[in-house]
Amino acid sequence: VSQVTLRILQKPATARALLVGFEDTGDAGTAVGDIIAAGIIPAGMEMMDGLAIQAAEDFANAGYPREAAALLIIELDGPQIEVDALIERVEGVVRAAGASSVRVSQSEEERNLFWAGRKSAFPAVGRISPDYLCMDGTIPRRRLPDMMRRMASLSQKYGLRVANVFHAGDGNLHPLILFDANQPGELERAEEFGADILRGCVEMGGVLTGEHGVGVEKRDLMTIQFTEDDLKQQQRLKCAFDPGHLLNPGKVFPHLHRCAELGRLHVHKGKLPHPDLPRF
Repeated sequence: VSQVTLRILQKPATARALLVGFEDTGDAGTAVGDIIAAGIIPAGMEMMDGLAIQAAEDFANAGYPREAAALLIIELDGPQIEVDALIERVEGVVRAAGASSVRVSQSEEERNLFWAGRKSAFPAVGRISPDYLCMDGTIPRRRLPDMMRRMASLSQKYGLRVANVFHAGDGNLHPLILFDANQPGELERAEEFGADILRGCVEMGGVLTGEHGVGVEKRDLMTIQFTEDDLKQQQRLKCAFDPGHLLNPGKVFPHLHRCAELGRLHVHKGKLPHPDLPRF
Protein backbone atom coordinates (compact mmCIF):
# COMPACT_ATOMS: atom_id res chain seq x y z
CA VAL A 1 0.00 0.00 0.00
CA SER A 2 1.57 3.26 -1.11
CA GLN A 3 -1.28 5.68 -0.45
CA VAL A 4 -4.40 5.83 1.71
CA THR A 5 -7.10 8.47 1.29
CA LEU A 6 -9.37 9.13 4.24
CA ARG A 7 -12.52 11.18 4.58
CA ILE A 8 -13.23 12.69 7.97
CA LEU A 9 -16.91 12.71 8.86
CA GLN A 10 -18.52 14.93 11.43
CA LYS A 11 -19.70 13.12 14.55
CA PRO A 12 -23.50 12.80 14.47
CA ALA A 13 -25.31 15.26 16.71
CA THR A 14 -27.50 12.49 18.12
CA ALA A 15 -27.26 8.71 18.29
CA ARG A 16 -29.89 6.48 19.91
CA ALA A 17 -30.42 2.74 19.90
CA LEU A 18 -33.46 0.51 20.07
CA LEU A 19 -33.64 -2.95 21.65
CA VAL A 20 -36.38 -4.87 19.86
CA GLY A 21 -37.42 -8.31 21.10
CA PHE A 22 -39.28 -10.95 19.08
CA GLU A 23 -40.93 -14.20 20.04
CA ASP A 24 -39.99 -15.70 16.66
CA THR A 25 -36.63 -15.46 14.89
CA GLY A 26 -38.35 -15.43 11.50
CA ASP A 27 -40.28 -12.29 12.48
CA ALA A 28 -37.01 -10.60 13.44
CA GLY A 29 -35.56 -11.45 10.03
CA THR A 30 -38.66 -10.07 8.34
CA ALA A 31 -38.35 -6.83 10.31
CA VAL A 32 -34.80 -6.31 9.04
CA GLY A 33 -35.93 -6.41 5.41
CA ASP A 34 -38.96 -4.25 6.16
CA ILE A 35 -36.83 -1.51 7.73
CA ILE A 36 -34.53 -1.29 4.71
CA ALA A 37 -37.50 -1.54 2.32
CA ALA A 38 -39.02 1.48 4.09
CA GLY A 39 -36.00 3.53 3.04
CA ILE A 40 -34.51 3.67 6.53
CA ILE A 41 -30.74 3.11 6.68
CA PRO A 42 -29.69 2.60 10.31
CA ALA A 43 -26.16 3.38 11.47
CA GLY A 44 -26.11 -0.20 12.76
CA MET A 45 -28.49 -3.15 12.89
CA GLU A 46 -27.47 -6.35 14.65
CA MET A 47 -29.40 -9.53 15.40
CA MET A 48 -29.00 -12.13 18.15
CA ASP A 49 -30.99 -15.31 18.80
CA GLY A 50 -32.19 -16.67 22.12
CA LEU A 51 -29.04 -18.59 23.03
CA ALA A 52 -26.84 -15.58 22.27
CA ILE A 53 -29.18 -13.29 24.22
CA GLN A 54 -28.93 -15.44 27.35
CA ALA A 55 -25.14 -15.74 27.12
CA ALA A 56 -24.63 -12.01 26.52
CA GLU A 57 -27.01 -10.99 29.29
CA ASP A 58 -25.26 -13.28 31.79
CA PHE A 59 -21.94 -11.74 30.74
CA ALA A 60 -22.75 -8.02 30.39
CA ASN A 61 -26.06 -7.39 32.20
CA ALA A 62 -27.15 -5.17 29.34
CA GLY A 63 -30.87 -5.43 30.10
CA TYR A 64 -31.73 -7.73 27.21
CA PRO A 65 -35.20 -9.35 27.23
CA ARG A 66 -34.44 -12.91 28.31
CA GLU A 67 -37.82 -14.15 27.16
CA ALA A 68 -37.15 -13.10 23.53
CA ALA A 69 -36.32 -15.66 20.85
CA ALA A 70 -34.52 -12.97 18.85
CA LEU A 71 -33.24 -9.46 19.45
CA LEU A 72 -32.51 -6.59 17.09
CA ILE A 73 -30.24 -3.73 18.12
CA ILE A 74 -30.93 -0.80 15.80
CA GLU A 75 -28.95 2.43 15.99
CA LEU A 76 -30.08 5.66 14.35
CA ASP A 77 -28.01 8.82 14.15
CA GLY A 78 -28.18 12.36 12.78
CA PRO A 79 -29.87 15.61 13.87
CA GLN A 80 -32.07 15.07 16.91
CA ILE A 81 -35.33 15.93 15.15
CA GLU A 82 -34.52 13.43 12.38
CA VAL A 83 -33.56 10.69 14.83
CA ASP A 84 -36.80 11.21 16.79
CA ALA A 85 -38.80 10.84 13.59
CA LEU A 86 -36.86 7.73 12.51
CA ILE A 87 -37.37 6.08 15.90
CA GLU A 88 -41.11 6.50 15.50
CA ARG A 89 -41.00 5.01 11.99
CA VAL A 90 -38.81 2.07 13.01
CA GLU A 91 -41.01 1.31 15.99
CA GLY A 92 -44.02 1.16 13.70
CA VAL A 93 -42.24 -1.19 11.27
CA VAL A 94 -40.99 -3.63 13.91
CA ARG A 95 -44.33 -3.78 15.71
CA ALA A 96 -46.03 -4.54 12.41
CA ALA A 97 -43.52 -7.38 11.93
CA GLY A 98 -44.43 -8.88 15.30
CA ALA A 99 -42.09 -7.29 17.86
CA SER A 100 -42.94 -8.28 21.43
CA SER A 101 -40.94 -5.50 23.10
CA VAL A 102 -39.33 -2.20 22.10
CA ARG A 103 -36.97 -0.21 24.30
CA VAL A 104 -35.31 3.07 23.23
CA SER A 105 -32.10 4.36 24.83
CA GLN A 106 -32.64 7.52 26.86
CA SER A 107 -28.98 8.43 27.44
CA GLU A 108 -25.53 7.85 25.99
CA GLU A 109 -24.76 5.49 28.87
CA GLU A 110 -27.81 3.39 28.10
CA ARG A 111 -27.01 3.32 24.38
CA ASN A 112 -23.50 2.06 25.15
CA LEU A 113 -24.96 -0.56 27.50
CA PHE A 114 -27.22 -1.84 24.71
CA TRP A 115 -24.13 -2.36 22.57
CA ALA A 116 -22.02 -3.80 25.40
CA GLY A 117 -23.91 -7.09 25.27
CA ARG A 118 -23.52 -7.43 21.50
CA LYS A 119 -19.82 -6.55 21.60
CA SER A 120 -19.19 -9.16 24.27
CA ALA A 121 -21.29 -11.88 22.62
CA PHE A 122 -18.33 -13.93 21.37
CA PRO A 123 -16.53 -14.20 24.74
CA ALA A 124 -19.93 -14.68 26.40
CA VAL A 125 -20.62 -17.74 24.24
CA GLY A 126 -17.16 -19.00 25.14
CA ARG A 127 -18.38 -19.31 28.73
CA ILE A 128 -21.14 -21.77 27.83
CA SER A 129 -19.20 -24.10 25.53
CA PRO A 130 -15.64 -25.51 25.59
CA ASP A 131 -15.27 -24.78 21.86
CA TYR A 132 -17.13 -23.07 19.05
CA LEU A 133 -16.70 -22.45 15.34
CA CYS A 134 -17.43 -18.94 14.12
CA MET A 135 -18.81 -19.10 10.60
CA ASP A 136 -19.10 -16.23 8.12
CA GLY A 137 -21.50 -16.13 5.18
CA THR A 138 -23.79 -13.60 3.55
CA ILE A 139 -27.32 -13.85 2.20
CA PRO A 140 -29.90 -11.41 0.82
CA ARG A 141 -31.69 -9.76 3.75
CA ARG A 142 -35.06 -11.05 2.54
CA ARG A 143 -33.84 -14.64 3.10
CA LEU A 144 -32.99 -14.13 6.78
CA PRO A 145 -36.17 -15.89 8.01
CA ASP A 146 -35.45 -18.86 5.73
CA MET A 147 -31.87 -19.11 6.94
CA MET A 148 -32.85 -18.97 10.60
CA ARG A 149 -35.22 -21.89 10.03
CA ARG A 150 -32.52 -23.73 8.06
CA MET A 151 -30.00 -23.38 10.88
CA ALA A 152 -32.51 -24.58 13.47
CA SER A 153 -33.10 -27.69 11.37
CA LEU A 154 -29.35 -28.28 10.92
CA SER A 155 -28.83 -27.90 14.66
CA GLN A 156 -31.20 -30.79 15.23
CA LYS A 157 -29.62 -32.82 12.42
CA TYR A 158 -26.10 -32.57 13.86
CA GLY A 159 -27.08 -32.55 17.54
CA LEU A 160 -25.13 -29.35 18.17
CA ARG A 161 -26.26 -25.96 19.48
CA VAL A 162 -25.79 -22.80 17.43
CA ALA A 163 -25.82 -19.21 18.70
CA ASN A 164 -26.53 -16.59 16.06
CA VAL A 165 -24.89 -13.19 16.26
CA PHE A 166 -24.70 -11.27 13.02
CA HIS A 167 -24.77 -8.01 11.09
CA ALA A 168 -28.41 -8.13 10.07
CA GLY A 169 -28.34 -4.88 8.12
CA ASP A 170 -26.18 -6.37 5.36
CA GLY A 171 -27.14 -10.03 5.73
CA ASN A 172 -23.73 -11.02 7.06
CA LEU A 173 -24.16 -14.11 9.26
CA HIS A 174 -21.89 -15.24 12.10
CA PRO A 175 -23.36 -18.49 13.45
CA LEU A 176 -21.38 -19.82 16.41
CA ILE A 177 -21.50 -23.64 16.39
CA LEU A 178 -20.97 -24.97 19.90
CA PHE A 179 -19.11 -28.25 20.44
CA ASP A 180 -16.59 -30.03 22.65
CA ALA A 181 -13.40 -31.05 20.87
CA ASN A 182 -12.75 -33.63 23.60
CA GLN A 183 -15.84 -35.56 22.55
CA PRO A 184 -15.08 -37.95 19.65
CA GLY A 185 -16.71 -36.85 16.42
CA GLU A 186 -18.00 -33.47 17.60
CA LEU A 187 -15.37 -31.41 15.76
CA GLU A 188 -16.11 -33.23 12.51
CA ARG A 189 -19.87 -32.72 13.00
CA ALA A 190 -19.31 -29.04 13.73
CA GLU A 191 -17.26 -28.62 10.56
CA GLU A 192 -19.89 -30.34 8.43
CA PHE A 193 -22.61 -28.26 10.12
CA GLY A 194 -20.71 -25.11 9.16
CA ALA A 195 -20.25 -26.31 5.60
CA ASP A 196 -23.99 -26.91 5.28
CA ILE A 197 -24.68 -23.37 6.50
CA LEU A 198 -22.39 -21.97 3.82
CA ARG A 199 -23.95 -24.19 1.16
CA GLY A 200 -27.29 -22.76 2.23
CA CYS A 201 -25.97 -19.22 1.87
CA VAL A 202 -25.06 -19.83 -1.76
CA GLU A 203 -28.35 -21.63 -2.47
CA MET A 204 -30.23 -18.61 -1.16
CA GLY A 205 -28.43 -16.23 -3.49
CA GLY A 206 -25.62 -15.26 -1.13
CA VAL A 207 -21.89 -15.90 -0.93
CA LEU A 208 -19.44 -18.00 1.07
CA THR A 209 -17.96 -15.09 3.01
CA GLY A 210 -18.87 -11.61 4.11
CA GLU A 211 -15.70 -10.36 5.80
CA HIS A 212 -13.56 -13.24 7.09
CA GLY A 213 -12.31 -14.43 3.72
CA VAL A 214 -11.80 -17.97 2.39
CA GLY A 215 -8.39 -19.18 3.53
CA VAL A 216 -8.28 -22.92 4.20
CA GLU A 217 -11.62 -23.28 5.97
CA LYS A 218 -13.77 -22.55 2.90
CA ARG A 219 -11.28 -23.56 0.23
CA ASP A 220 -13.00 -26.84 -0.61
CA LEU A 221 -16.39 -25.10 -0.86
CA MET A 222 -15.30 -22.64 -3.54
CA THR A 223 -16.67 -24.91 -6.28
CA ILE A 224 -20.16 -24.37 -4.84
CA GLN A 225 -20.06 -20.70 -5.73
CA PHE A 226 -17.63 -20.63 -8.66
CA THR A 227 -17.21 -22.66 -11.83
CA GLU A 228 -13.87 -24.23 -12.79
CA ASP A 229 -13.34 -21.46 -15.35
CA ASP A 230 -14.04 -18.82 -12.68
CA LEU A 231 -11.45 -20.32 -10.36
CA LYS A 232 -8.83 -20.66 -13.11
CA GLN A 233 -9.28 -17.01 -14.02
CA GLN A 234 -8.85 -16.03 -10.38
CA GLN A 235 -5.67 -18.10 -10.23
CA ARG A 236 -4.36 -16.40 -13.36
CA LEU A 237 -4.81 -13.05 -11.66
CA LYS A 238 -2.95 -14.30 -8.58
CA CYS A 239 -0.16 -15.62 -10.79
CA ALA A 240 0.27 -12.17 -12.31
CA PHE A 241 1.15 -10.78 -8.88
CA ASP A 242 2.59 -13.91 -7.27
CA PRO A 243 4.26 -16.15 -9.90
CA GLY A 244 6.33 -17.87 -7.22
CA HIS A 245 3.31 -18.83 -5.09
CA LEU A 246 4.82 -17.11 -2.06
CA LEU A 247 1.65 -15.38 -0.83
CA ASN A 248 -0.69 -17.59 1.22
CA PRO A 249 0.26 -20.84 -0.56
CA GLY A 250 -2.36 -23.56 -0.51
CA LYS A 251 -5.26 -21.26 0.36
CA VAL A 252 -8.46 -20.17 -1.42
CA PHE A 253 -8.18 -22.50 -4.44
CA PRO A 254 -9.32 -26.14 -4.04
CA HIS A 255 -7.31 -27.33 -7.07
CA LEU A 256 -3.88 -25.79 -7.45
CA HIS A 257 -2.14 -25.27 -10.79
CA ARG A 258 1.29 -24.07 -11.72
CA CYS A 259 1.11 -20.63 -13.28
CA ALA A 260 2.54 -22.06 -16.50
CA GLU A 261 -0.36 -24.52 -16.74
CA LEU A 262 -2.95 -21.75 -16.66
CA GLY A 263 -1.29 -20.02 -19.60
CA ARG A 264 -0.59 -23.12 -21.67
CA LEU A 265 -1.74 -23.55 -25.26
CA HIS A 266 -3.49 -26.84 -25.98
CA VAL A 267 -2.89 -28.05 -29.55
CA HIS A 268 -5.24 -30.89 -30.50
CA LYS A 269 -4.35 -33.07 -33.52
CA GLY A 270 -2.09 -30.39 -34.86
CA LYS A 271 -4.84 -27.77 -34.93
CA LEU A 272 -4.45 -24.49 -33.08
CA PRO A 273 -7.53 -23.08 -31.33
CA HIS A 274 -8.83 -19.88 -32.95
CA PRO A 275 -6.47 -20.06 -35.97
CA ASP A 276 -7.75 -16.70 -37.25
CA LEU A 277 -6.12 -14.79 -34.37
CA PRO A 278 -2.66 -13.29 -35.03
CA ARG A 279 0.10 -14.91 -32.97
CA PHE A 280 3.52 -13.57 -32.06
